[in-house]
Amino acid sequence: MKADKIIVSTALFTGNAPFPIDGFAAIKRDMIIGVGPRSEMEVYKGSGTEVWDVGSRLVVPGFHDFHLHWFLGAMFEGFCQLTFGSTEDLTAKMVADYAGKHPDEEWVLGFGWHHVRWPGQTLPTRHSLDKYIPHRPVVLLNEEAHSAWLNTAALEKLGINRDSPEPPFGKIEKDDSGEPTGFLYETAVQYVVEAFHFDENVKLRLMNGMLKKASSYGITSVSDMLPLPGYTLGDPSFYQEFEEKGKLTTRIHFLDVLDGDLERSIGYRNKYHSDKLQFSGLKQFLDGVPLTYTGYLLQPYADRPAETGGTIYEPDVYRQLIEDADRQGFRIRLHACGDAAVRMGLDLYEHARDVNGSRDSRHTIEHIEVCSPEDFDRFQKLGVIASIQPEHLTSGSMDTHAYLDRLGPERARYTWPIGSLQQHNASIAFGTDFPIVDLNPMLGLYRAVTRKHEDGTPHGGWNPKEKISLAHALIHYTKSPSYGNFRENDLGTIEAGKKADLVVLDRNPFVWEAEAILETNVWLTIMDGEIVFGK
Repeated sequence: MKADKIIVSTALFTGNAPFPIDGFAAIKRDMIIGVGPRSEMEVYKGSGTEVWDVGSRLVVPGFHDFHLHWFLGAMFEGFCQLTFGSTEDLTAKMVADYAGKHPDEEWVLGFGWHHVRWPGQTLPTRHSLDKYIPHRPVVLLNEEAHSAWLNTAALEKLGINRDSPEPPFGKIEKDDSGEPTGFLYETAVQYVVEAFHFDENVKLRLMNGMLKKASSYGITSVSDMLPLPGYTLGDPSFYQEFEEKGKLTTRIHFLDVLDGDLERSIGYRNKYHSDKLQFSGLKQFLDGVPLTYTGYLLQPYADRPAETGGTIYEPDVYRQLIEDADRQGFRIRLHACGDAAVRMGLDLYEHARDVNGSRDSRHTIEHIEVCSPEDFDRFQKLGVIASIQPEHLTSGSMDTHAYLDRLGPERARYTWPIGSLQQHNASIAFGTDFPIVDLNPMLGLYRAVTRKHEDGTPHGGWNPKEKISLAHALIHYTKSPSYGNFRENDLGTIEAGKKADLVVLDRNPFVWEAEAILETNVWLTIMDGEIVFGK
């Protein structure tokens, strides 16, 4: 069989070896038909074959982001971005400036602020927004999408008042007189979902922007974690419209919420199982995050000795939900940041196995911001995937960060324990949690390899024993997530018989110091044998 195109490089990383080779990948339509050393490529060359010699640029399998929020990310990109608002007042002014430039938008939407970066770390209120935007409703999601900041007009439009009920694990912040301050926390964010109902033109703009961004970063597959605390963003039927038109340039594996409605989930499973759009399981939250004292810990917080955090539901509720879903053959993914939540997740999966029997479930624990060493080997024993987002290190662990205060030095040693889990033969899959952090895979690779900030601090890296090699980091970003989504037979490595999803980077970071990873960009992205991004 002759190839349509052959990509040749002195640095071809197949994902099946620890180092790149001097070789080629031959592509016919949407498939890889041959891979090997340069000397063997002639057999695949025909009169119409294009040979692309990319020199010493590193060729890797398409990046597979195992944990992101696709449409939430599209919204972060498509409206007012507040990541660099340094105070409550300056952030409110940024929103006002955006509102002035977009007078036709009914809702003023913004994303990415976080009060922990402001002086005093005080929660924002409606009053600072009212000062600049008194009449149009304003809804601002914070960078973790676990809280929202509203002005008075938005509270009134959404019907949020002193008598509004708080959902489980949610809070409507109130002032001394009992009136809402404009701050909603965790599952109470569900009150603002009305503001995210867009017309077709806006949805198209957001979706096209997100597809373009993913391709520019070499991301050819994702896991879309649709469920958020108390609400869901994203619409598989809308994704399917793009697929039917041949415009879905990123493979989407989406999840439904684990809430006991298995008939809905069975419907998703029966309807969405194509090559580019697949239902891939159920998701639920166990805890919050240690940074805000909502992560569930085995021992009290070091700086709040009376608190250990908690879970959204009681253990028996999770036990029944997971037992029932596992019996129906569903894969489950549990948000668990604190070490007690991680242990609880493992216990729940073990219970389901004991009750329903052992199977290739590929159940998953998400985030694992801190984990007890006693639980490291349980991942491999139970066949549970450790889904980790290395870029969260920058918001959670480095030398002077609040996680040291929250956890204390002894427990903080086991934050984002990638190296330890790898040493215990856990299956590890990388993602970003975009838009909570940047979508760029290079940042996650750098973080996993160095455990440092961009400026090289802390010296030697945060918890340097948890560093891993570049080869392992690439595998966790390509081959491992494909396994995690039951796609190991057609995605994740560069080998004959698999889909032609490949990325060419503009350099080979294997031959440079680790800092070169930060300067590495995507030069070419191929998905299904077609160029979807190229310089």
